[in-house]
Amino acid sequence: MGKGKVGFSVMALLVILGLILGSSSASSDDRRQRWRKTMLSGEMMSSMMLNRIGSSIVFPLHGNVYPIGYYNVTLNIGQPSRPYFLDIDTGSDLTWLQCDAPCRQCTEAPHPLYRPSNNLVICKDPICASLQPPGEHNCQDPEQCDYEVEYADGGSSLGVLVKDVFLLNCTNGKRLNPLLALGCGYDQFPGRDHHPIDGILGLGRGISSIPSQLSSQGLVQNVIGHCLSGRGGGFLFFGEDIYDSSRVAWTPMSRELSKYYSPGFAELIFNGKSTGIINLLAVFDSGSSYTYLNSRAYEGLLFSLKRELSGKPLGETPDQTLPLCWKGKKPFKSIRDVKKYFKTFALSFISGGRTKTKFEFSPEAYLIISSKGNACLGILNGTEVGLRDLNVIGDISMQDRLVVYNNEKQVIGWVAANCDRLPKSKISFF
Repeated sequence: MGKGKVGFSVMALLVILGLILGSSSASSDDRRQRWRKTMLSGEMMSSMMLNRIGSSIVFPLHGNVYPIGYYNVTLNIGQPSRPYFLDIDTGSDLTWLQCDAPCRQCTEAPHPLYRPSNNLVICKDPICASLQPPGEHNCQDPEQCDYEVEYADGGSSLGVLVKDVFLLNCTNGKRLNPLLALGCGYDQFPGRDHHPIDGILGLGRGISSIPSQLSSQGLVQNVIGHCLSGRGGGFLFFGEDIYDSSRVAWTPMSRELSKYYSPGFAELIFNGKSTGIINLLAVFDSGSSYTYLNSRAYEGLLFSLKRELSGKPLGETPDQTLPLCWKGKKPFKSIRDVKKYFKTFALSFISGGRTKTKFEFSPEAYLIISSKGNACLGILNGTEVGLRDLNVIGDISMQDRLVVYNNEKQVIGWVAANCDRLPKSKISFF
């Protein structure tokens, strides 16, 4: 949830929780049941209409890689509806808000804590089961589902699953108000470089993610995409009627790492030539500000970069922003001032067992200019932070590209795009 954060969540053992979300009278139960029926009826009507004419949902994004350290979206949730800022995370499934249930430990947040409805997700719900370790789906109370998620940066959230109304505006002008499951997090532990945020928007492949839930209700296709502007902001979308598929470079999602958005194994290419470094298992993670390579690839990249920089008017310099930075004769104002010294590298993926799809890293996709005017490498050693051999493509490397995760067709795609304005048609942002 902050600069350098890696968004991957890991399953934690089910803990014994004692949260009681209050009691209600029989009359309030009756009113709530009538309200649920009304909501479900509205969902069915919306589903029938959307299946007939199709639509997408587009969300403006705020934030940047540096100096803010993350991109967030505003979602309106609850009855009455209130806005919340959520860190977008394709590396995890569960959406959760810091929650006054009451809160045992919450971190600084931009809005008042979320107040849950009394609509608990029961233990036997498939969404509850999907968040538990395999073979350990046991609940102390069958009428509620406790959860705990941990992130690779050391952060965590513990709470209970509830359902509440999300207010969503479609590109066809329709407004949806589906009832979706989310986490009421009443015990949070901040990770490294924590930033104030209301919660996490889980965009992963699991059934608990918001896009998966919307798809299961027939409201939108299970297709997710984002366009992160290098100047800050951008947009997130659900559905596939706003981009031209023929313009996108596609590669199949990996079967080896089915939990995450992975195009599989890659070869590291530097300046158009093979480095001999192969079998790099890569994933896309919008919850990570920077890109992480395993030790072998990271050291190989550093070797190639430093060899190319030999004799250039740049010198390594200490900078608290990132581990490796370079300075010039005078402070750099933008990447344009320094990009001529740095080469493009790429991860080359085998697509369909035949052709190779390359994800290229131009200097803009791996450098930032620090507040001191130094050029700093936004590629970090993932092995040193506990990612082992996993290679993470983070926000810095996805800027000014449309990245699409098509769960319907099990493919990932990317294309250069204008991320500075919301799309109005399939071609308006290319």
